[in-house]
Amino acid sequence: MIIKIFNGNILTPYRMIKNGTVVIASGKISQVSERDIETPDAVEIDAKGNYISPGFIDMHIHGGGGYDFMDGTEEAFLKIAETHVRYGTTSMVPTTLTSEKKDLLRTLDLYERANEKNRNGSQFLGMHLEGPYFSPGQCGAQDPRYIRNPDPKEYEQILAYSSSIARWSAAPELPGAIAFGKRLGQAGVLAAVAHTDAIYEEVLEAYENGYSLATHLYSAMSGVTRKNAFRYAGTIESAFVLDMDVEIIADGIHLPAPLLKLIYKIKGADKIALITDAMRAAAMPEGESILGPISTGLKVIIEDGVAKLPDRTSFAGSVATADRLVKTMIEMADITLLEAVRMMSLTPARIMKVERRKGSLVEGKDADIIIFDRNIQVQTTIVQGKIVYQK
Repeated sequence: MIIKIFNGNILTPYRMIKNGTVVIASGKISQVSERDIETPDAVEIDAKGNYISPGFIDMHIHGGGGYDFMDGTEEAFLKIAETHVRYGTTSMVPTTLTSEKKDLLRTLDLYERANEKNRNGSQFLGMHLEGPYFSPGQCGAQDPRYIRNPDPKEYEQILAYSSSIARWSAAPELPGAIAFGKRLGQAGVLAAVAHTDAIYEEVLEAYENGYSLATHLYSAMSGVTRKNAFRYAGTIESAFVLDMDVEIIADGIHLPAPLLKLIYKIKGADKIALITDAMRAAAMPEGESILGPISTGLKVIIEDGVAKLPDRTSFAGSVATADRLVKTMIEMADITLLEAVRMMSLTPARIMKVERRKGSLVEGKDADIIIFDRNIQVQTTIVQGKIVYQK
């Protein structure tokens, strides 16, 4: 099928093409033009002066629409993908929580089965294992019962079990974590620092041995500490000093405006990926919900646009969708639309090593395209040349 999108403002990584045209053929972008293109027999989509954008890539997401990837069903995978595609996410990296090994292996099985059936939602780019190798002091909303140190017998079995693992987050200061990072590099898996109490020297060693990303910067990680009167830089400062990529939960609540501005000022749009880190209550009404598996998860309250613990002493997860992240960065961090979109498309594509086929509107790349208005409200979502959502 051939699709022609016209009368829209095309967002490239570094400029906007006004009144441009995009043509899709066989699931790929075949033409991007500043002029109208005669395309016989094409399905025509009038963008009506709205923005034509690369699809959003969410490289850290747990759930949405009332489902979590740890629920233990194929339906959960498919429903989460179908939920977030309505908000512009054309690709995602399903993410686990700390758990027993058998539950991780089951989730990997479900991913592979659901991936074959996923036709109407955001495309899957591989699994993100978030944990279980974390610092007990930085578990955040992760279940502390399952937190442990890296064990070669365990992680070798998991790596051998599935080829669908795209990234793995761990605390680099744990015994065995450096060897673990090296092993991930050999396996082609992105290693990230997360839920950690590491100081600069430990993060530096990790960076030198393959850890190239800071998972949800500022959340569940160390900042400046003091021991015997001496100050030590934490993981946050290390991510700023080193040439690491960072991902941020840009829902406007996990990080206030001054921190969003600071991260952008130091790292820039090419080193920042926006993530939802969304739990099951994303795109759902406020009220009670469950963080983690539906059967064994933690009860939480959704209010003020975020998940909170029942006693309201702490956040318990994000309920953001990708469109909200882009809007938040524009309104709170005072950055341009082009840069906000880049942090939600091309930058995560590069980090996840899929930039040759995704992340920007370039001839030959996958036709993952969204159309949204001035308020970043998504009107149309196209995944690999298939129209999967129209408002």
